[in-house]
Amino acid sequence: MTTHSPISRRHLFGAASAVAAATVGRAALAALPEPARRDSAATAAPPLPPDGRPYRPVVTLNGWSAPWRTRDGVKEFHLVAEPVVREIAPGMVAQLWGYNGQSPGPTIEVVEGDRVRIFVTNRLPEATSVHWHGQRLPSGMDGVAGLSHPAIPAGRTFVYEFTARRPGTFMYHPHADEMVQMAMGMMGLWITHPKAAHPHIARVDRDYAFLLNAYAIEPGSATPRPSEMTNFDLWTWNSRACPGIDSLPARQGDRVRIRVGNLTMTNHPIHLHGHEFTVTGTDGGPVPPAARWPEVATDIAGGQMRQIEFIADEEGDWALHCHKSHHTINAMGHDVSNLIGVDHRGLAGRIARVVPDYMAMGERGMEDMAGMGARMPLPDNTLPMMTGTGPHGPLGMGGMFSVLKVRRGLARDDYRDPGWYAAPPGTVAREWTGPGPAAPSAAAAPVPAGAAGMQVHKPGHHHGH
Repeated sequence: MTTHSPISRRHLFGAASAVAAATVGRAALAALPEPARRDSAATAAPPLPPDGRPYRPVVTLNGWSAPWRTRDGVKEFHLVAEPVVREIAPGMVAQLWGYNGQSPGPTIEVVEGDRVRIFVTNRLPEATSVHWHGQRLPSGMDGVAGLSHPAIPAGRTFVYEFTARRPGTFMYHPHADEMVQMAMGMMGLWITHPKAAHPHIARVDRDYAFLLNAYAIEPGSATPRPSEMTNFDLWTWNSRACPGIDSLPARQGDRVRIRVGNLTMTNHPIHLHGHEFTVTGTDGGPVPPAARWPEVATDIAGGQMRQIEFIADEEGDWALHCHKSHHTINAMGHDVSNLIGVDHRGLAGRIARVVPDYMAMGERGMEDMAGMGARMPLPDNTLPMMTGTGPHGPLGMGGMFSVLKVRRGLARDDYRDPGWYAAPPGTVAREWTGPGPAAPSAAAAPVPAGAAGMQVHKPGHHHGH
């Protein structure tokens, strides 16, 4: 997917950011690992481990994994905190803060027992820090500015170093001006793979990972409103909204793992169609098999991570989404009047004389909003509320929605979108054109046992004694 960036980076960074970047000395950076950058919002192919112990890498949905170098037996990474431009979906970009050119930042993948060194260069206009959410490490490396260590000033580079002590899925994010910096998109995933066979961690064929995040971006603008507490209007996975979220291909029979971390201000019940799964891990570690049970939806609270696994044995296209109905739509005003049942006949024409682009909608529900981008002008840099097109018409979805695409014969490491599922004849719901079913007759209805002598007494009607 090509990233659309109509907003100039020159305007995005601003004077304060430019000053911060300029103060990072070239000599100081020369000794550090080269910070890799990525502008594309497409899902990157999973990288094979360049050295060290092998593992099956994760696929970061609409993201990528950070490269590293090994120096004196230590894996070294380099994160650069900076303003970024992120395509939320085709037709809309946002001015965010992130790492190495993206929001979220690149996924860090290591192996249990690895010694890890992370350089963090601050190119933001204010101080920052990085908290390694869920990790066991020395308290001085925990990343809470002012408590664990001094905040990283603008233009400076700090280094974190610790051992990845336990396998699992973790996150990283600031603990400095957290309200602003996380609302602006500063976060990333951390995966620690087990160093050997683990009794509670199965080998999988596909391993996907993404973060839940939310933004308050006024229609027509591009910068999130960081002081927002409840009225978010863009619900995203890895800072992408439907129809910009890539699909999750799987070969029929694959064992699939999906790792989901939540860094929004609310909970999200993530629901998978067509399959049952079990929660096999949390940010506290793997769940023992005896403590698991089958689910089709699991609720993930703010600051939590859930790892689900299932066998992709049902061929087809299966929805994967948050089950909060307002989280599967895009930007929408929060003061929308309830017009269900209101007769608009004759009204739309009169309003259109004053507001030429006016469209009457709402009296039959909001289905009219599906595909509205093709019929109704929108503010610049704004997504339709419900959008996306499937093989049978408008999806009428947005926000936190994607598709698990299970196909027989898919190559083992093929993560390309296989297109829409060609359902076998007779397996697609269709309009019924035959005779309607006969209405049941009240006279023919069976009388419940003991009800033959039943009498009905109306309230207020008194019978003789």
